[in-house]
Amino acid sequence: MSDAAAMDDLAPLPATDYETDAERFKPELRLWLRLLTCSNLIENEVRTRLRETLEVTLPQFDLMAALERAPAGLTMGELSKRLMVSNGNVTGITERLMAEGLVAREPSPTDRRATLVRLTPAGRRAFLAMAQVHEGWIGDLLSGLSHEEAGQLMDLLGKVKQSARNSIARREKP
Repeated sequence: MSDAAAMDDLAPLPATDYETDAERFKPELRLWLRLLTCSNLIENEVRTRLRETLEVTLPQFDLMAALERAPAGLTMGELSKRLMVSNGNVTGITERLMAEGLVAREPSPTDRRATLVRLTPAGRRAFLAMAQVHEGWIGDLLSGLSHEEAGQLMDLLGKVKQSARNSIARREKP
């Protein structure tokens, strides 16, 4: 199964403008719709650019990014949790990247039931080159914001993130 097929159930919604006719909703719902629209617009464009320019899927890029941040490697289960996809999806993505010589699997030195996945030296070089291109795309997509505005938005989104976490924690308390 291809990475794209494995990820079909996780593909973002079309880059539709979810805000159409949103004026009838409360401000919090309109904000969520705006965030969703922005996220989908950017993700869809990055997904397209990765595929067309770098010949890599977003799931492959994300897996390599997770491994780049964990030089000692990650187990398949850890990758699944970090990427928020099933173990089967991680296995398919890993196998494709292994075939290209970008990642390697090896037994865990601490748990013989587990397998570690690491970037190969070629995989690390390839990912760092991709990440530099990706960073440029994100800069281009967000170029309508000044550095100060980007900082303000980061602060505000930090508050949004904390608010959501607090709400979830309240709901999860027995």
